[in-house]
Amino acid sequence: MRFPRPRSLNGLILVGFSLVVLPLLLAVVWALLNLDRVAEQSELLVATGVEAAENNRRINERLISLERSSRLFQVLKTDDSWQLVTQNLQRFEAALQDMEPLVEEIDATRLAASLGTEARSITAAISAPGAADENLIAAIARFDSLNTRVTSLADLLTAHIDSELLALQETARRAQEVSAWQVAALVPGTLILVLTFTLLVARPIRQIDRAIGQLGESGFSRPIEIKGPTDLQRLGRQLEWLRVRLLELAQEKNKFLRHMSHELKTPLANIREGTELLLDGSVGELDSSQREVTDILRMNGLKLQQLIENLLSFSAWQTKSEVLTLTDFELRKQVIFVAKAQRLALKAANIQLKLDVDDVIVNADQDKIRTVLDNLLSNAIKFTPHGGLITIRGSRIKSGFVLEFGDTGPGIPDEESPRIFEAFFQGRREQGGQVGGTGIGLSVVLECIQAHDGSVELVDSDEFSGAHFKIHIPQMRSAEQQRLAANG
Repeated sequence: MRFPRPRSLNGLILVGFSLVVLPLLLAVVWALLNLDRVAEQSELLVATGVEAAENNRRINERLISLERSSRLFQVLKTDDSWQLVTQNLQRFEAALQDMEPLVEEIDATRLAASLGTEARSITAAISAPGAADENLIAAIARFDSLNTRVTSLADLLTAHIDSELLALQETARRAQEVSAWQVAALVPGTLILVLTFTLLVARPIRQIDRAIGQLGESGFSRPIEIKGPTDLQRLGRQLEWLRVRLLELAQEKNKFLRHMSHELKTPLANIREGTELLLDGSVGELDSSQREVTDILRMNGLKLQQLIENLLSFSAWQTKSEVLTLTDFELRKQVIFVAKAQRLALKAANIQLKLDVDDVIVNADQDKIRTVLDNLLSNAIKFTPHGGLITIRGSRIKSGFVLEFGDTGPGIPDEESPRIFEAFFQGRREQGGQVGGTGIGLSVVLECIQAHDGSVELVDSDEFSGAHFKIHIPQMRSAEQQRLAANG
């Protein structure tokens, strides 16, 4: 069972925000309502306490006044003193009547009524005609009992206020506990919701990021499919359209390169054949000047052939149609072979070549390694000034073998170094030689090395004033095993 969810990114964000905020909002509203209720109960309790204290004070004052006037009447027995007794009795009864709501609340109506009844009984006893002094004294003595009952009523009111205060404290404590439980439940719940909606949004965004990275690395073969909100799916469909379009353009470019390269190889082969015939003396012996010019033609023919082969190799790597042919061969012999092929270019520029290559057996695609060596040496010759020095190193290490090319040229500017392995990229520095480059030599080097699961990098060192390239190619077999295979 799949739960329905918003189709658009905005809808998903809105629902996620609502689900996160709504519980928090409900918790805040509940806390405010409870706080308002507690505050209202507190105000009512304070008002009740003040009213009870005021009523206790007044009823005690009225009782004291009634007792004092009664004792005065006992002595004077005048109309004025009796009138004072009557007034104090009325005030005492009025005070009892004012306490009636509180008395009813604490269920002490009978006690309050008995106070009024006892006060009237005492005043009736002292006002009886011809009452003896003993009867008056006994009647006045009954005020002690009346004071005790008033004190009991005040204690009941105080106990009621205390119980209400305890109840209010318990209510506040329960509200605090509920709020604490709500916070304890909301915090992880909110985190889970935030994490869930973050994943729902982040997942298609990561897919888009990977798709853009794939396109940036010329990875046009894998279809792009984005799952998620409709607007992100629409963006994914646009990226898929872009991928298909870029794939078509790449295929057209490779097709053009293959066709042009093959078309160029036919006349170039005739030129090279004619040059070789001239050098062999098939059409007559050449003097030294003619032979020098013919050598120059032959050298530049070889350069043109290398450029065309680079174009074909680049096109083949782009279509992933070439595979490696791994063989064991001597690395030093391969470097010397490439150096001899470039001897005329080195001699023409008066460039010294220093070889520091160990005599080791390596396992790799010999043609690809030769292409790498030829391209890097040609590249060094182009940028090394007249009378400069080019150094080639080769050595075996535990994980494979390493090749290094260093020259005394102007070097590569920092702003161009990140792009030197891009196809068709040519820097602003002026190249030497009679045949310009296509800008794919280093790109072919990179792809040949990557086909061997190796790496090539531009090293920033003070050893060489110009460019310094370092190549590492891993080896599956140890050096001893390869030496035995070569000897066998």
